[in-house]
Amino acid sequence: MWAKTITGNFASVIHGLNANHLTDQVIQRSKRMILDTLGVGLLGTSTEVCHKVTQYSKIYSSDISSTIWGHLDFRLPPLYAAFVNGVAVHSMDFDDTWHPATHPSGAVLPAVIALSEAFPQKKKISGLDLLLAFNVGIEVQGRLLRFSSEARNIPKRFHPPTVVGTMGSAAACAKLLALDQLKCKNALAIAASYAGAPLANAATQTKPLHVGNAAKHGLEAACLASQGLQGNKQILDMESGIGAFYTDYNPQALPTLQSYPWLLDQQDVAIKRFPAHLGTHWVADAASSVRRKLVESSDNLLPLDKIEKVILKVPEVKYVNRHSPTSEHEARHSFQFVACSALLDGSMSVQSFASENVHRPALRELLCKTQLEHPPDNTPSFESLYCEVSVILRDSNTISDRCDTFYGHWRKPLKKEDLEKKFQSNASSVLPAEATEGIIETVYNLEKVEDCSVLSTFLSGQSARELSEKLRFC
Repeated sequence: MWAKTITGNFASVIHGLNANHLTDQVIQRSKRMILDTLGVGLLGTSTEVCHKVTQYSKIYSSDISSTIWGHLDFRLPPLYAAFVNGVAVHSMDFDDTWHPATHPSGAVLPAVIALSEAFPQKKKISGLDLLLAFNVGIEVQGRLLRFSSEARNIPKRFHPPTVVGTMGSAAACAKLLALDQLKCKNALAIAASYAGAPLANAATQTKPLHVGNAAKHGLEAACLASQGLQGNKQILDMESGIGAFYTDYNPQALPTLQSYPWLLDQQDVAIKRFPAHLGTHWVADAASSVRRKLVESSDNLLPLDKIEKVILKVPEVKYVNRHSPTSEHEARHSFQFVACSALLDGSMSVQSFASENVHRPALRELLCKTQLEHPPDNTPSFESLYCEVSVILRDSNTISDRCDTFYGHWRKPLKKEDLEKKFQSNASSVLPAEATEGIIETVYNLEKVEDCSVLSTFLSGQSARELSEKLRFC
């Protein structure tokens, strides 16, 4: 019988979806998301914010433990493994972005991987089990975001992963725990009481905690529900439930399970080429094109002394308008910084946000010449925004270029070889080559993997030679 409430409807779908519902495209897209998320998470383990939360989490101990990515001899209880690994994923703002706007994978993948390691040895979690749970968590986020028109734009008040990410993590973990419909309802209700964090902490070391907390709290909500803890069974139906986060909340029932239409089939994610707010990626591509025109006749050096002004036509997004960023986190959330860096260097990379590059004199000089304009037609949506960069020279000539779709956006997705290069570059900074290649092979064959703990073993840094027993594909 189909549920009478939206919450009951979600619980029915979470409980009822199975591996046969997964389409080939959903499997392929989600494996790309998983590979990318693992790579940025591994790179993120080297960041200052990740070191801080790792040290904090060491005060917790348990007989049950899960892998901390990039660490061979250090494990934590599943909740705190989900937290630390989630923080690592978002520590550099290098993780995937969806539309409507959120970072979908970082809230879900650390939670389901940590939970998969907490099952008894006799209860093996397969790669297909992991894929299904992951996709349930992604699906729930996408459906919740479509309950509000304002969610389609870049957020202004709260960070979306702290709301829909927490709910998605709870749904994914409920699926992996095989909770019944009543307990799925309770998992969503409990997760809702963990949801929400203000956007004011964007561009600080606290923002990565949003994703770590979403992973941790969703897992915790599912575990509490599995123990019989109860919450409001209409949490998705009420304005005082999840509706509290949106001024135009309009919940809708999910499609029936027969030939279930996954949102990931309809809407791919954006995968970033450099670690910064997604809005800056349009800026980088436009600025890089302008630089190529400027240096054609100047020995490949930007003629700084000839530049009068730099104008960026971008949507109005207050927390990405930072004229003079002083830290890597502020630089990652600055239209101006990314434009000036791309003009100076021709491209953006992980190294662009190193302190010596953030504070170099040439960049500071160019920042002083940079202005933002907000054309009325340039709406703050990752689906429709554009960036136009114009460099006005002292001789009154103007060099301009515009980016409507950057490489890595869902309309222009990264090629497989470029996704692999990004992963290898990120993971090789933490793991040996054999473990890095082992992760790629395992993710690409995930639906055939009999025991997904092989993934955690590679993530800890062990090589394939130590995994002969686990490395079996169906």
